[in-house]
Amino acid sequence: MARSSTAESVPVPDDPPRPYQDTLWRRARSFAASTFFEGLSAAGRFHPAASPKRHGVEVEHDLIYGDDARWHQLDIYKPVHRPGPWPVVFYVHGGAFHLLSKDTHWLMGLVFARYGYLVVNISYRLAPKHPYPAAIEDTCAAYRWLASRIEKLGGDPTRVAVAGESAGGNLITSLTLAACQRRSEPYAKAVFDTGLVPRAALPFCAMLEVSRPERFAERRKRGAEGRERGAEGRDKRRDKRRLPFWVDGMIRDASASYLHGHPSAPGPATELANPLRVFEQQGAMFERSLPPFFAAVGTRDPLLDDTRRLEKALATLNVPCEARYYPGGIHAFHAMVWDPAARRCWRDALAFLDRAMRT
Repeated sequence: MARSSTAESVPVPDDPPRPYQDTLWRRARSFAASTFFEGLSAAGRFHPAASPKRHGVEVEHDLIYGDDARWHQLDIYKPVHRPGPWPVVFYVHGGAFHLLSKDTHWLMGLVFARYGYLVVNISYRLAPKHPYPAAIEDTCAAYRWLASRIEKLGGDPTRVAVAGESAGGNLITSLTLAACQRRSEPYAKAVFDTGLVPRAALPFCAMLEVSRPERFAERRKRGAEGRERGAEGRDKRRDKRRLPFWVDGMIRDASASYLHGHPSAPGPATELANPLRVFEQQGAMFERSLPPFFAAVGTRDPLLDDTRRLEKALATLNVPCEARYYPGGIHAFHAMVWDPAARRCWRDALAFLDRAMRT
């Protein structure tokens, strides 16, 4: 829409797009986020409690699972303080598809291993240099690597869980689809052919539909619609606020970088970037039973709605889903393990895993 000049009544066109300034904003957001999380992770390593040996855990670093030695690396956390074979957690880090690595997420590996799980903690190629489907291709390749040697590593192939937060939650949800649904993508088909089906899936604060990132800001703008109950994690005070521009920008950055070169609208070519939509499809068919899900999210997380939708979609499919909404929790709050809400989340997740692995 045009605006009028105050000097004279001559219409003045709106400002043109400013790609240079937008690029600077994107880089600034990425730099700030990566610096914060990498710094927090590095500082945490100096705490005495961060020593794996203190918890009876041995770590093998930088094992290569694919063709690109720079990106295709993983770490193995072994709970040698307990007899094997061990149940397994295959963990995929978050970071908006273009940030972070297994090295920033060492804490996740240590926590699960401390409680008796063999943990496979992977890195994968990052966008925008490596857009979709690179990340899910790598996730599937690492899972195949695990399937081919799980017993040699000391793991129990009948007790495997997949877990990840944010972008990693998206990737492990798509990985679960690949393990349970015969699909056309070569990397997904290769996972299906391993026959290694997860016993449990744990997407934390996951972005489960990468397309349509504007939906989060639009949801906030509309305000509470009254269809969610308080027990389902609705935070009325936050729902009625606009999404901060920098948060909206980070969500849009994640979508744009991962889907670079693909249509922004969801479609068949990007189904495994949008696993939530696969669950929501009417008549969705699965050759193998989907595992139970544990979906955790804070009520102040801008991605909250994707967990709500996941819970609803899985209920329609008669798939058990233990969705937990933590009042006041921000995005990835569970990584702040000193916080009481984070500790509750970890207790809930570990209790869920214990039940899933015993049944």
